[in-house]
Amino acid sequence: MTDMKAAITAVGAYVPEYRLTNSVLESMVDTNDEWITTRTGIQERRILKDPTKGSSFLAIKAAQDLINKSSTDPATIDLVIVATTTPDMPVASTAAYVATHIGAVNAFSYDLMAACSGFLYGMSNAASYIESGRYKKVLLIGADKMSSIIDYTDRATCIIFGDAGGAVLFEPNLEGNGLQDEILRTDGSGRDFLRIEAGGSLLPASHETVEKKQHFVYQDGKNVFKYAVSNMADVAEQIVQRNDLTNNDIDWLVPHQANKRIIDATAKRVDLPNEKVMVNIHKYGNTTSATLPLCLNEYESQLKRGDNLVFAAFGGGFTWGSILLKWAYNS
Repeated sequence: MTDMKAAITAVGAYVPEYRLTNSVLESMVDTNDEWITTRTGIQERRILKDPTKGSSFLAIKAAQDLINKSSTDPATIDLVIVATTTPDMPVASTAAYVATHIGAVNAFSYDLMAACSGFLYGMSNAASYIESGRYKKVLLIGADKMSSIIDYTDRATCIIFGDAGGAVLFEPNLEGNGLQDEILRTDGSGRDFLRIEAGGSLLPASHETVEKKQHFVYQDGKNVFKYAVSNMADVAEQIVQRNDLTNNDIDWLVPHQANKRIIDATAKRVDLPNEKVMVNIHKYGNTTSATLPLCLNEYESQLKRGDNLVFAAFGGGFTWGSILLKWAYNS
């Protein structure tokens, strides 16, 4: 019996037009281009300026890009998963809205929230549905309008995040290509270091929470950096060793784009040269759930059938993990 894998068969992405450069940030907060670039590697980030549009807009645009590029009939999609930290609304499903607007009329859908690890966890979900044999096409989208939860007077966070959407389609593969292995982890003791305090059941919205800016992202940069560097690098190394791979066997590292120093540390741990590491943080910043599919979309033309890709991510919660995937098609 042939072992069925869940393979990525198409990708798509969308980034807003407006570029928030480091020079613009210099006029908004006490910072400068050299300080930002040296510490994060970010030169600019994209911002969805229209206040009437949310993360669903980014997700729909990314999905439509994938559908158009791959000539996929949206009516054949069985499931739509939207990984997002910034859903349009606290209750109404963003994924359901997205599925309806892209014409996925026969799909069920749901949101997945695991901060910056959301898309990575979504890959595991999507692959499991495919490998079960129940579904043939799963659309996984990562989309975040991070600018909606950022305090642009807080230089610890406003320099980091951007807005974007990215999408991939998972389908069955009988050639051995697709998701090969995964290591996914969480540690709830880290939630005080990266969080939004108010707006949930623990601290509902009030005049006081708004006045105290408790609906914006708070990050303890030093602790988050420390945990991210060690944990992302650890799981990437573990998945390489567990699958008996050498650096020559790995064609690409696909790291979450949180900080260039974290990316470099992860690449160093698995002994990969720069030319094997997907990087676009300088252009888009940290787009949270969208970073991994954005990388795939940008590097798609360089990917070849059978390439080994090692994904790694780290996010609030704490959440982190690594996935080994064998690429399924030539562009």
